[in-house]
Amino acid sequence: MNGRTRAPSSATAPGSATGAGAGWAATAELGPVRPGEDLDWDSLARYLRAHLDVDGPMTVLQFPNGSANLTYRVSFGARHLVVRRPPFGQIAPGAHDMKREHRVLSKLFVAFDRAPRSYLFCDDHDVVGSDFVVLEHRTGEVVWGELPASMQEIPEAGTAIGLAVVDALADLHRVDPSACGLEALGRPDGYVRRQVEGWRRRWELVTTPEVDELMTEVAETLSTTMPDARRATLLHNDFKLDNCQFTSGHPERVTTVLDWDMATLGDPLIDLGTLLNYWPDPSDTDDDHAIGVDGIDTLGLPPRAAVVERYAAATGEDPTGHGWYEAFACWKTAVVLQQLHQRFVRGESTDPRMAERGREIPMLARRSRRLLTGS
Repeated sequence: MNGRTRAPSSATAPGSATGAGAGWAATAELGPVRPGEDLDWDSLARYLRAHLDVDGPMTVLQFPNGSANLTYRVSFGARHLVVRRPPFGQIAPGAHDMKREHRVLSKLFVAFDRAPRSYLFCDDHDVVGSDFVVLEHRTGEVVWGELPASMQEIPEAGTAIGLAVVDALADLHRVDPSACGLEALGRPDGYVRRQVEGWRRRWELVTTPEVDELMTEVAETLSTTMPDARRATLLHNDFKLDNCQFTSGHPERVTTVLDWDMATLGDPLIDLGTLLNYWPDPSDTDDDHAIGVDGIDTLGLPPRAAVVERYAAATGEDPTGHGWYEAFACWKTAVVLQQLHQRFVRGESTDPRMAERGREIPMLARRSRRLLTGS
């Protein structure tokens, strides 16, 4: 989800920088491990040494900007790896699927060079307490609420970044799943219906009376206005600007797409709707706006209409009816926010950002209804 706060933490992991005086700016992509999010590092080190060609002391830093899966950079000297596991606490059915992420990323890199390679999947919970995946580490820059320093002097950098993100999505949707052994990844028939029904069940697990009525009304409208089935493509299922990585100083091409634990086969406009849901636009108001990182509206990204036009031209897809998909993404984001907030309420997360996650839910529900009904 979006709206991430990028404050560093003061916890330490083996060999990591300390919090005070470590020099981690608020925009750092790496920082010390947050309090309460340490794993059994000795156990993890033993596992990695047994399964990969690594040796020597292991050091750990955390990618602090994410809100759900816990993601760490583990290093053995100059060899860097990425370890991802689900968050602590109660997990919604089907969520945070590390096995799926490994299945996708152990194959997709062959046909889509923006996909990092997955090396290992472990379902032995004696190692770190949950399933986890070990991925290729790639260097690069993620664009948050300001242009990276390497791009600030480049004319129209925001436009280039935005179009590059759309092009990356279009390229993914042009991949032949059978070219990389992913033709059986999902069940495209009935995919959209299952998405609506599945996310309704997730909402029922976390709903509270204060926000239930309108969210349930929108869910009913989504169910009764579902679009006809389209061709199936590979889907990322959480495609957005801050899941894309660029080479420093090069806003014209996305080099890596991150976070694949929800990838599947299905209607490609699900991904387009997700991207639009996170995308700022001049038409946005304080009470009706895309849910994005603070400052994303100052980057100079192209408007949402240009995103739809670019995507349609690149893929040949008819984007008619994309408003339903954007409404679904908006409503689904509200469900995710409620899940994160309830995890904090239950004491399963110590991340202070989660305490504020619920405040945007009423606005998102109203926005989703407007996208569906015009009012």
